Amino acid sequence: MRPERELAIETRLLHADRSPSDGASVAPPIYQTSTFTFESPQAMALGAQTPQHAGFYTRHGNPNHAQVAAVLAAVEGGEAALVASSGMGAISATAVALLQSGDHVVAQRMLYAGTRTLMTELLPRYGVEVTFVDQHDVAAFAAAMQANTRLVWMESPSNPLLGITDIARVVEIARAAGALTAVDNTIASPINQRPLELGVDLVLHSATKYLGGHSDLIAGAAIGSKTLIDRIWKTHIVLGATLAPFDAWLLLRGLRTLDLRMARHNENGLAVAAFLAGHARVRRVYYPGLATHPNHDVATRQMRGFGGLLSFEVDGDFDDARRVVERLALIRNAVSLGGVESLIAQPAAMWPNIGAAETAAAAAMGVMPSLLRLSVGIENAGDLIADLDSALSTL
Repeated sequence: MRPERELAIETRLLHADRSPSDGASVAPPIYQTSTFTFESPQAMALGAQTPQHAGFYTRHGNPNHAQVAAVLAAVEGGEAALVASSGMGAISATAVALLQSGDHVVAQRMLYAGTRTLMTELLPRYGVEVTFVDQHDVAAFAAAMQANTRLVWMESPSNPLLGITDIARVVEIARAAGALTAVDNTIASPINQRPLELGVDLVLHSATKYLGGHSDLIAGAAIGSKTLIDRIWKTHIVLGATLAPFDAWLLLRGLRTLDLRMARHNENGLAVAAFLAGHARVRRVYYPGLATHPNHDVATRQMRGFGGLLSFEVDGDFDDARRVVERLALIRNAVSLGGVESLIAQPAAMWPNIGAAETAAAAAMGVMPSLLRLSVGIENAGDLIADLDSALSTL
């Protein structure tokens, strides 16, 4: 029996995937199968023609996919969701499904590196033009719109400088031009921000991050109207970025505690950001939860919390930042974010053959040589602050 009142988000995380056909198993089984049998040729034909059918062939859909998709759609407020084998799998399928030669995209300049490569290298090869704008300048989005603009792409907060895009205002601009809008909501999570409520057409996630939450899976997701998700699914099954049933099961398990984990990430992130902002060896902190963030007012308006990701510039050079990373005891040196454990990385160090030219190119994107990106986990905040203080104070 379905409840008459709308369920809170923490309840939806636990129950949005339930159906009357659920058996006695409280924990969902793993459907570790590539294909499924049918009672008749007619039933098989129907399965082949049904988007995301959960019992036809796992590249098309799987019961574990369906469970995760139900929860994701419920917590983001969408009609439907699609899961993929990585965040870039979901992003690429979305872009290829919605765009064709002759189309134009408006995208903010600061994007996740994989998304930016898609926009700068792959899409132009197929005749799609992309115009990049400053995400903080709403007027720049309006000025970049063309008659053939089909998609406006946002990421807020953005990686790695935690820039904030005024989502609702950009949506108004895109709608007036007849363009679709998409937001990468990975860094915020649906606990802290729900772009569909701000009028966005599609929400994308690297589910590897906060949604999974335990650094033990790679997955992606797209959420929106059923019409758009079905359209993306048709491209998705051709590209073949299929999420494995076990990884879908792990993702579902991670989603169950998303609300609880995000509460700690939000609390710890703010505490660590405030500590770093007052440290003598820190030049600047990038965190939308701080009143000093240039778009703090916009973040406060469209977000419910500010998460555990922040970046900060050490008061020194590239080598000083590297020494801070080397001297940390609790916080691990690794890429990615959103796991229960705290991770730190030096973005400039990930540019190939780091030298004068590469350093200048990184700086042009706002990635200074002394920048460190910190994904604050759910450890005790005091322990994390002590670890950072010890590493910074030796400079």
